[in-house]
Amino acid sequence: MFREMRRSRQQLSEKDSLAVLDRGKYGMLALLGDNGYPYAVPLNYVLWQGKLYFHSAKQGHKIDAVRNEPKASFCVVDSDELVPQEYTTYFRSVIVFGDVSIVSDEPEKRSAIEALAKKYFPEDSEQHRNAAIDREYAPLCMLRMDIRHISGKQAIELVKRSEER
Repeated sequence: MFREMRRSRQQLSEKDSLAVLDRGKYGMLALLGDNGYPYAVPLNYVLWQGKLYFHSAKQGHKIDAVRNEPKASFCVVDSDELVPQEYTTYFRSVIVFGDVSIVSDEPEKRSAIEALAKKYFPEDSEQHRNAAIDREYAPLCMLRMDIRHISGKQAIELVKRSEER
């Protein structure tokens, strides 16, 4: 169903790909937008219980796109070292393919926003975090991406570096 990587030597393992997702700060969610045009939007996210979660408003282009077509991809760039003298970039990135849905289960929604908050502010107190979530909870929508395929890749130069060690 999903293509195999052409340059398989550069492919990251599933474990390494998940590690990239776990430490990433943001990514680009690509959806099928209005009039058949791709719609890619940068988002904060959390990898939690084997799924990706994003927060959103309850209305807008992203929500309309998810309702019209749940299939999506999400890309996270982990490393991006510009090497001008070689006219290249030493990169490491992961693309996830899956189905995005609006979380309707209230306990899942609450747990997902808590996981997201802990990712971005791990030293916050539980009391402060809960107060912040409670303030913004009514207009909050949580999206879940059920992962169907992960494809991680790194620049050949990074592959060679790791082989030299």
